[in-house]
Amino acid sequence: MAQNIKLKIAGIEYPMAVNSPEMEETMRIAAEEINRKFSLYDAKYPDKTTLDKLIIVTLNETVNRIACQKKMMQLGEEAKALQDDLDGYLEKLK
Repeated sequence: MAQNIKLKIAGIEYPMAVNSPEMEETMRIAAEEINRKFSLYDAKYPDKTTLDKLIIVTLNETVNRIACQKKMMQLGEEAKALQDDLDGYLEKLK
């Protein structure tokens, strides 16, 4: 059953629904991180609108997520290649 919570992001309160305590914790951590990055851009670009700063935060977070996904795929491929090498080595020992 969903639980209603409120998150404050860039000074604006947003009602949210979460399905578990773990999801609530994750959302609260995400909101804290967004607010931390927003504060950095708020100081760096005081003349920009809140929306502009949130767009910059979103763009940076999306770029980081895509980079992490690519790295995870690369590491998965490397792990598979190592497993194949190990399997081949062990097969030769038989």
